[in-house]
Formats: sequence, structure tokens, C-alpha cells
Amino acid sequence: MKVVYHTLGCKLNFAETSRLSFDLESVGYFAAKEGETADLIVVNTCAVTQAAERKGRAVINQLKRQHPDAKVVVTGCYSQIKPDEVGHIEGVDIVLGAQHKFDMASLVKMLNENEPDTKIFHTERSKVDVFFPFCTAGCRTRYLLKVQDGCDYFCTYCTVPIARGKSRNASIALTVEEAKKAAAEGAKEIVISGVNIGDFGKSTGERFVDLVRELDKVDGIERYRISSIEPNLLTDEIIDFCANSRTFMPHFHIPLQSGNDDILALMHRRYKRDVFAHKIAEIKKRMPNAFIGVDVIVGFNGETEEHFNDSFEFLQSLDVTRLHVFPYSPRPNTAALSIKPYVQNGEKKRRTDILMDFSEKRLHEFMKSQIGTPAKVLWEDTDTNVMHGFTENYIRVSAPYDASKINTITDVVLGDFDDDNECLKAK
Repeated sequence: MKVVYHTLGCKLNFAETSRLSFDLESVGYFAAKEGETADLIVVNTCAVTQAAERKGRAVINQLKRQHPDAKVVVTGCYSQIKPDEVGHIEGVDIVLGAQHKFDMASLVKMLNENEPDTKIFHTERSKVDVFFPFCTAGCRTRYLLKVQDGCDYFCTYCTVPIARGKSRNASIALTVEEAKKAAAEGAKEIVISGVNIGDFGKSTGERFVDLVRELDKVDGIERYRISSIEPNLLTDEIIDFCANSRTFMPHFHIPLQSGNDDILALMHRRYKRDVFAHKIAEIKKRMPNAFIGVDVIVGFNGETEEHFNDSFEFLQSLDVTRLHVFPYSPRPNTAALSIKPYVQNGEKKRRTDILMDFSEKRLHEFMKSQIGTPAKVLWEDTDTNVMHGFTENYIRVSAPYDASKINTITDVVLGDFDDDNECLKAK
């Protein structure tokens, strides 16, 4: 049986699709090659914005047109938040919510029964409790290690707690075993992934920093990256350990969302901006060349021009490398819907453009500051005559293609920007 996959949204979704493909192979479903007709379509959806939901519907319809006789299974956040809506999309056969996502390999068996009704498997958020760690590479060189799922924070703009369920994790011992399996497969770098990974240990009475310490001991793994961690959960103890560890890279992704305390309060974020500023300063003090990415939401309900300007001035004061900017998107069943005034879409775009321009300048300045310095690059595969890799502090580097270098770390000197200005050339 042939299956075609499509994944929308975050890196965690991509990691989970990779795991699902492994499970489906065990029951006889193998990924369709280009040009092959699929017997099964699997769409792993996102619901972080209205646009993500629209894209999910469009993808389902497109794939069904391309493979008209294929059965369709839809999972992911959209399926958990609006299972009936997904179930009413023409051609969908099975809808799997968060509790049942990893039952896919057993549930697809009922597709052979040719029943006309869509089957919906949905569990309320409070009862979603299934979790197991896994480490997968899919088609990538870097592995993703899922250490945690769910979130108990309920920020006013966010549907993730509804879509993913309560915060939960496996034990440190079981999680580390997954990293050891990846090392045995030849993994050199692992990205630690989850929904709210700093909350790791909530369901087992452990701590994220202790997981970090144990992962650092795994033989064969040369690099770890922390995918994203809340500023109030990024403790000085974690920063100190990363600065001195054998394997944890000087690379952080920290969601700020707003640089204005009034808006942070409306968002129900669990910190004020001085806490965030302290984290950035502490990282840069211990790791001066660290790459720091920051998430920011613009145009949140109630955000005035004064709020935005204050937030922008705060961002300019921080030694951060890159911004990931998201215009606010109203989501169902979130507290933000009651907050006014609303910001018009045109104004959201204007504010987004301002922050994106600032981000591009900061990233360019950071990369320029690294020209002429020595670096270690983990090389990845490519489909062209040029291969790419990343330094310890996450600078993308290009070099002439050399298959023998794939998944190896080599010493280089960073040269000037390449032709598209998106990476540096290796000398």
C-alpha cells in the first residue's frame, strides 16, 4: 500500500509525521514515490492561525483530487480543535484527535471496510494523557527528540492547550533511551522538541535541567539544540549548564510575544519584560556569540501604537539575532476575543513589516560579525551542486557538494556571504 504525507505547522508536527510513517510501514503502508498513486493520504494539520486551518482544508482537497481513490486520514491540531468541521470535508475518512494520533497504524485497518461514514476519534482536552518519547530524523540530518507535549499555560491568544492537551512527559530515563537509539543510528545532532519543553517533569516529578544533564552524557551525540523554551522556564541554572556543557549549542529560541508589560499582562504571559531582558543578558554574558531567536506577536487585541512603539524600542535594546514575527490571528475559544480594541489587518501588516526589516538587519549584522572566524559545521544533504550546514551558533554555511561530508562535522573558516545573502561561504 502506498501513502502520501503532508505536514503543516511546527517542527514537532514534522517529527510526529516521521514517527507515524514508521508506524504505518509496520502494517504495510510505504511512502509513495513521485508519480505513484497513493492508497492512503495522511494530513497532519496545524491550527495556530485561521490561515493554517484554511491551508489544511486546501491541502486535503488538493491531495484528494490528485489521488481520487485514496482513503484520507487527518490528524493534528485542527483535528483536535474542530473534529466535526474536519470530518465534514469531502473525502475525509478518519479524523484523529490528540489522544488517538498514534493509534493510526491500527485504526487504518478499518478503512478496508468501505463504510461511508467518516469516523471521528476525539477526546476532550482534560482527558488527553497519552505520551511516549521518540527521536526521529525523517529525511533530515538533524534528529528531533520529543520530550514533552501539551501546555497548561492558557495564554489568551493561544489554542495550543486545547489542541495538545495538558502538559505531560515520560521519565528522564525513557527519554534518554531514545537519544541513545538515535546515537546508535549515527545521529550527530538532536533538537530537543515539545510544546512547552521547560515544563518537562511536571507529570513525573523531575526537572528539565536534569534531563539536559543526562542527555549531555550520551555517547555519540555531539550537539543538542533547545528548540524553544519559555523565558520564565529558562533558568540561570540551564543557561550556566549550556555555557559549560560538552554538547549543548550556543543557540536559543525564546518566545517574548510583546516587549510591552501591559500587553504581556493582557496575553497572560508569566513574566514581565525585565525578566526577558535578564535572560538575554545572561546568555550573552556566558556565550557572547550565541544565536538568539525571538517570537513576537504584533497587532494583538488592545495593542495601541504606543504599546507597539514601546515594544519595538525594547527589542532594539536587546542583543538578539532574529525575530519570528506573527500578526495576531483571532482563535476560537480563547480569552483574547473579549479584549478590545481590535487592530486592523493593514496596521498589523505595517507593524509586521517594521519588525521584519529590523530582524533582517540584525541577522545580517550577526552573520557579518562572524566572517573570518573559525567554526565547526555539521553538513547536511542537498539536491543541488552546493551543500549546506550549520555552525554551533546556527549560522548557515555553504560549500561545494561533497557526499563524504554529509552528517560529519568539519572545521572551517567562515567566508563572505554567498550569492543569495542567506548564508556564509566556507573557506
